[in-house]
Amino acid sequence: QIIVDDDDSKVWSLYDAGPRSIRCPLIFLPPVSGTADVFFQQILALTGWGYRVIALQYPVYWDHLEFCDGFRKLLDHLQLDKVHLFGASLGGFLAQKFAEYTHKSPRVQSLILCNSFSDTSIFNQTWTANSFWLMPAFMLKKIVLGNFASGPLDPEMADGIDFMVDRLESLGQSELASRLTLNCQNSYVEPHKIRDIPVTIMDVFDQSALSTEAKEEMYKLYPNARRAHLKTGGNFPYLCRSAEVNLYIQIHLLQFHGTRYAAIDPSMVSAEELEVQKISLHASNEQDEQ
Repeated sequence: QIIVDDDDSKVWSLYDAGPRSIRCPLIFLPPVSGTADVFFQQILALTGWGYRVIALQYPVYWDHLEFCDGFRKLLDHLQLDKVHLFGASLGGFLAQKFAEYTHKSPRVQSLILCNSFSDTSIFNQTWTANSFWLMPAFMLKKIVLGNFASGPLDPEMADGIDFMVDRLESLGQSELASRLTLNCQNSYVEPHKIRDIPVTIMDVFDQSALSTEAKEEMYKLYPNARRAHLKTGGNFPYLCRSAEVNLYIQIHLLQFHGTRYAAIDPSMVSAEELEVQKISLHASNEQDEQ
């Protein structure tokens, strides 16, 4: 746990795993309901392959600027000038805002945006954003749970949702209220400021909290982004479709191998192995489409 602000109550919790010699790690930012450990499947797999990954849980921040300033101080504290960011839902929005915030002296080397959005107005909650801080925790949890999938689910997805409900229960009123405020207060991403950052957009074709319009908006905003589509996975593919998600993460990070922005220990890279993985993923996608 790390405190970087003057305010001692603002504690960042994080898991930093993998080789410390890597100076441009992949950092995971969770959704509204998530904590740092929702990415345990990514931490286990990617560090096993030689990557350095950091999963974060942000403290209570009530606006995007305050979050970005705190995050910059955290990176300074960790002595990281450049990082790759994987953001899920709200985490993805904050990752884009941070890239925008630091565009004059860039800190973000690349973005992976999972089930994410670029404009908070899609939630039609901008008018209530200012009142979340007043609501009791049980009401806030109800708002978040309203976006979780219901109906028949496969066992992995059901387990993923159970895990997220459990994580949601662990969050206090102010943590939840501040995240919902960040998620819904009126704000959008200014794409011209982050045009040059390599982006992978990861989304699912089954039921998730994101509307089709929100997804289309993301594709328009990042016309050159790579797309990582998962046939199923709901809101939390990193939990219930972790093998596919981890493979897409590797493919995204492949473009930085051999550069100073590599997130992997160079001794662990085997080109043949990655080539084989790319081919197998391509083949499985083609099968899915048939």
